[in-house]
Amino acid sequence: MKVIVVSGGVISGLGKGITTSSLGRLLKARGIPVTILKIDPYLNVDAGTMNPYQHGEVFVLDDGTEADLDLGNYERFLGQSLVGTHNLTTGKIYRAVIEKERRGDYLGNTVQIIPHVTGEIKRTIREVCQAAGADVILVEVGGTVGDIESMPFLEALRELSYELGEGHMAFVHTTLVPVVGPVGEAKTKPTQHSVRELRAIGIRPNLIIARGPAPLSPDIKAKISLFCDVPPEAVISVPDQPVIYEVPLVLEAQGVGTLLTKLLGLPDRPPDFAAWKEFLTTYRRGERPIEVAIVGKYTELRDAYLSHSEAFHHCQGHLGIDIRLQWYDSEDIPRNPSLLSRLERSDAVLVPGGFGARGVEGKVRAIGLARTNGIPYLGVCYGFQMAAVEFARDVLELPRANTTEVEPETPDPVVCLLEEQKDVSGLGGTMRLGAQRVVLTPGSKVAAVYGKTEIWERHRHRYEINPAYLERFARAGLVVTGRSVDGRVEVFEAPSHPFFVGVQYHPEFLSRPESPHPLYLALVRAALARKEVAHPVAAPSALA
Repeated sequence: MKVIVVSGGVISGLGKGITTSSLGRLLKARGIPVTILKIDPYLNVDAGTMNPYQHGEVFVLDDGTEADLDLGNYERFLGQSLVGTHNLTTGKIYRAVIEKERRGDYLGNTVQIIPHVTGEIKRTIREVCQAAGADVILVEVGGTVGDIESMPFLEALRELSYELGEGHMAFVHTTLVPVVGPVGEAKTKPTQHSVRELRAIGIRPNLIIARGPAPLSPDIKAKISLFCDVPPEAVISVPDQPVIYEVPLVLEAQGVGTLLTKLLGLPDRPPDFAAWKEFLTTYRRGERPIEVAIVGKYTELRDAYLSHSEAFHHCQGHLGIDIRLQWYDSEDIPRNPSLLSRLERSDAVLVPGGFGARGVEGKVRAIGLARTNGIPYLGVCYGFQMAAVEFARDVLELPRANTTEVEPETPDPVVCLLEEQKDVSGLGGTMRLGAQRVVLTPGSKVAAVYGKTEIWERHRHRYEINPAYLERFARAGLVVTGRSVDGRVEVFEAPSHPFFVGVQYHPEFLSRPESPHPLYLALVRAALARKEVAHPVAAPSALA
């Protein structure tokens, strides 16, 4: 087993997840089987009960695990599906240790951080790598070096390095090189102090990934090399990029792929980045701008909708158009009706998932505007359910129609709690989660979008469309065109509308740079078609 550890210093949010994903891409481009593990040192068992404002979006895996958003970056960069064991938390580790203690597995020993907690961490890393059949496992340690909660994990990794021996483990430290002052001077002291913290616990970094607003000059790289005891070629400058998918090529240009293969004794084959570069070339072209409105209640923190943003990036890299996302806080719409006028100028509207009553009425108004004005619309999870509520109110003339999540006593519960959820009391990991099979209606718009009638998509919800209203929906022009194998409503569409589609599942989780999700591609193409009708591009003259 070969292990690459990515740690971070100075501040969080430096891009350790993108660094880890990019390193995996470098090795995969060389034909080396890799897998990734994210360590989150919080006591939560998983990310499922966290507010998106605290931790960004909850990324759902095929097996139903509610994971950290970095798992989404891993899947997108590697083009591989991961499972719950690839997201390790303090909560999972301590739960496993306590369960073993209760069973008597420790044979009367006093249970301690070392060796029992660190031993559980090392065992998990080995098992994840073995189960994935990978030659290399990348381990990202969340938080920053010096945090109390991450100490057991760093100690376990130090022990693992000793156990595996020379040439089996590499430590990559991501740090900040800020540029301050009127002359724009790059400061190395934060990096020096961060590396000193790391070395104090017995870990010496092999590579330093220096983050900052601009490329490092040779003298700054030499200074970091001298004070942090790493070779000059192992100080890697990664300035801010216009899109995260540039980072693997930035690393490759500085020889990181070759450095890692030498450190770990891996074959350094010529990397194949042909498809990746083609994606980026098309992305940079960015012709014919279109505006997509995203209406949600967490829009102050864009990471809450990260997979949606990335899905549109993937479409841009596939179609070569300039997709501009405009964010609307759904709470603001009822208070500021002028926002609807702005929204009406959008080329497409997306309402993503969410929970609770806050911002619901703004979503309903945005959906109604898209439906009545022929604006291409995609509703995802809660956006799907709110589209049913809007249709029931405005078309079926049921003014108090609602979801029982918002109004338990509504006379027209067009969205209601799943039957199996009625006796559920706990919140963690208890929703309908993970990949489920969906059967699409032959000849429907959505079946044409997918090019098939059977799909697998990831879910995360407690409520569903009430089947008692489906016949009335269909007569009025909102037709169910996708169901689960046990008959649940998964997809509906309005055949008379240019593109009005709602899905109960989360398609954003399966979009990849080299294979954008078909629903997002279809939404963008419908937006292009609408814009072309409204503002046709003049044909080139004979003299052009």
